[in-house]
Amino acid sequence: MIQYRENRLRGVDWNDLESLPPAERAPYFMNGKSVYHVLFAQQFDREFLDRICELATRTRRIAKTRGGMMFLKELLAEKRAMLYFAQPSSRTFLSFLASCEILGLRSGEVRDSNTSSEMKGESPEDTVRTFSSYFDMIIMRHPQGGFAERIAWLLSNSERPIPVINAGSGADQHPTQALLDVYTLQRSFEGQGGIEGKRIAFVGDLARGRTVRSLATLMTHYPGVHLSFIAPPALQIDEGILRTLDSAGIAYELGENLVGKLPDLDAVYMTRIQDEWDTEGESEAIDVSAYAITVERLALMKDSAVIMHPLPRRSEISPEVDSDPRAKYWRQVRNGMWIRAALIMNILDRAGEVDRYYDDLVS
Repeated sequence: MIQYRENRLRGVDWNDLESLPPAERAPYFMNGKSVYHVLFAQQFDREFLDRICELATRTRRIAKTRGGMMFLKELLAEKRAMLYFAQPSSRTFLSFLASCEILGLRSGEVRDSNTSSEMKGESPEDTVRTFSSYFDMIIMRHPQGGFAERIAWLLSNSERPIPVINAGSGADQHPTQALLDVYTLQRSFEGQGGIEGKRIAFVGDLARGRTVRSLATLMTHYPGVHLSFIAPPALQIDEGILRTLDSAGIAYELGENLVGKLPDLDAVYMTRIQDEWDTEGESEAIDVSAYAITVERLALMKDSAVIMHPLPRRSEISPEVDSDPRAKYWRQVRNGMWIRAALIMNILDRAGEVDRYYDDLVS
């Protein structure tokens, strides 16, 4: 088990911790200056973002050779990870599973709470506490917002503190998706001066899209970016994110007209209407065609523009767009595997070994 050098959660009251805004909670989940539990985007600064993207790229390049893959396979062969996905997932689950396999990290999984002792009346907290007896890391997706944070607090106050990674928490945050989104933007703009100064639009269901909130928060670390939030009024971005952008001095605008904005944009981050959060079928009244990328609308966009989507998609991106070089959402999927592998290595203190191998490889 990784040495938890600076356990700031021990002895802290959960109600006191929960009442703090994310930026003030973030230091409690660190290991010194490094991440330990990964729970929300406010934990990541620019130095960390640059470093984790660099580590992902180094890992990806090492993996191009058989010898490199064998090296990676031995990195964490003595460790075990539990993938606890109490909410449906395909991409995030498989991405983390593939990352574990690349690093030799043996994994267990629970993907349906009906197969656990929760069916016998066990509390979710006790279920996860049981996992910590067998594994060295818990990667979890849960429908209850804030549950991953509560588990991190609980385990940090136990005799066996182990890292917790939030793989999607209710409708609030999806920090590892935000990391892979930053990595995709960084790679896409490598020859265009990086992410700084770019005009980026978030489109669709912004009120209930946890990926949008996490990525918009990370954009505060890139000077000169301009963000557009294009959505039906009922699904517009929440005031909390706008206050974060105001505090960081990030320019933004709110609107409903996607077509009118397309010629100016460097990146478009599309999202689906998340009607699973509807209470009375309210999404049925929305004209989703106004918030879609079609082949015809591609002609309005810059040749250098980037189209992204956290997936799954519905009708907001036509399948005919997939073959356009500006479509980066399938690259996003693969990038998720590498950025999550880099994150796991960083948490479990193996990044230095990757750096040494990479330096020898390119020297």
